[in-house]
Amino acid sequence: MQIVCLDLEGVLVPEIWIEFAARTGIPELRRTTRDEPNYDKLMNYRLAILAENKLGLPDIQKVIAEMGPVEGARAFVDGLRETYQLIILSDTFYEFAHPLMRQLGWPTLFCHSLEANADGKVVNYRLRMPDQKREAVQRLKELRFSVVAAGDSYNDTAMLGEAHAGILFRPPEKVIKEFPQYPVTQTFADLRAEIDKAFATRAAA
Repeated sequence: MQIVCLDLEGVLVPEIWIEFAARTGIPELRRTTRDEPNYDKLMNYRLAILAENKLGLPDIQKVIAEMGPVEGARAFVDGLRETYQLIILSDTFYEFAHPLMRQLGWPTLFCHSLEANADGKVVNYRLRMPDQKREAVQRLKELRFSVVAAGDSYNDTAMLGEAHAGILFRPPEKVIKEFPQYPVTQTFADLRAEIDKAFATRAAA
């Protein structure tokens, strides 16, 4: 059995925090895993900015409700699921992702969760487990699945390295330079071709 593991933000949907930064006029919230490899440091930075600006979960969810997938993402996902099993491995949160998953046809999603108080202020975040992307791929391999993974940021590289084959999709230049071992794709057609190629190579080995 063959499984494709994809990142969500930056691959299938726009970066939620970047969109929220644009809507609120707070440029500091544009910082993502493309810029900061340490996820705990990044999230604590975000939570501090939200608290400082008195912004809560409902404010973020309002922005997300007006977002949609990247152009061509739904067709890409549907096409993949005709041939392979698909799991989205993301460092987003279930409280963010629900409306976006609906627009993508409800693919399976493994991500994290947020804790908000009665006023909607985000007071904490809860990781599903540390290093969950790599851990998920490792467990799938233990179940004897062939796994190809694709993502765009620093927080995807452990997943790419653990998979039988890893692919970068529209990554920043610094990620390309630091991880030259992974093929780089810029379109969904190219990404699908690399996925098919990776599985075909593994099957022929």
